[in-house]
Amino acid sequence: MTQKHTITPDGLVIVDKPSGFTSHDVVAKMRGIAKTRRVGHAGTLDPMATGVLVLGIERATKLLGHLALTEKEYLGTIRLGQTTLTDDAEGEITSATDASKVTRDAIDAGIAKLTGDIMQVPSKVSAIKIDGVRSYKRAREGEEFEIPARPVTISSFAVYDVRDAVAADGTEVLDLVVSVVCSSGTYIRALARDLGADLGVGGHLTALRRTRVGPYRLDAAKTLDQLQEKLAVMPIAEAAAAAFPRWEVDSKRSRLLLNGVRLEMPDEYAGAGPVAVFDLEGRFLALVEEHKGKAKSLAVFG
Repeated sequence: MTQKHTITPDGLVIVDKPSGFTSHDVVAKMRGIAKTRRVGHAGTLDPMATGVLVLGIERATKLLGHLALTEKEYLGTIRLGQTTLTDDAEGEITSATDASKVTRDAIDAGIAKLTGDIMQVPSKVSAIKIDGVRSYKRAREGEEFEIPARPVTISSFAVYDVRDAVAADGTEVLDLVVSVVCSSGTYIRALARDLGADLGVGGHLTALRRTRVGPYRLDAAKTLDQLQEKLAVMPIAEAAAAAFPRWEVDSKRSRLLLNGVRLEMPDEYAGAGPVAVFDLEGRFLALVEEHKGKAKSLAVFG
């Protein structure tokens, strides 16, 4: 009998996504590099955007849905003075207004309105499903439709620089270099659109780089070329320890947990969301969530 030889380790790969690639393109490329079909991503990144894209390989794909819910951080450039069909530089310009008279005080006031817990309407060319159909498909077909506003949290929205510029069509515009820390599900191009609308001159996103997803930062990311040369996989136990609260259990409780018994959880984990369970030897056993004082399994790895 031939023994199955697994070359690909379980774990996360932190990719520095290049511009022009969809998240699915990166997954497809990683399937070739890692020589496995079991690859997924934790939250999409628009084709125009670059930066941190978290991929899971083999059993680590079971972590991805929980990682996708974590906080994100971005650096971007917002152009005031032009609106586009897609709210970013990929779409055709739909209006242009001289933005040279917009003051820094007005910009700061507009940003303050878009900070904290807000209701945001995603871009019409987003991947959100409306009655089972992707929003961007409806938009491409020229449909008239509305996307309901959704609650998002903007923890930080800061302007680093304001630059005067002249667009290709001769419009005097302002380019804002910004950083944003936000909850999952936030659209940075929608922030650009809404800031421009509030200031009366229109706005869109011209550049975007994601610098962090949860605990995973750009300094840990590798380009696809680097990964092609040497596949760098963060072991699943290390990835879980970085992203979730850690709960260590003894050997008896380890066995019970792996046999499907719902263990009593310490009070400190109440309302903590997903918790990574390790045995005393440091083996990653499961991802659980507190439910009525007991550990409800989300994914088992032990």
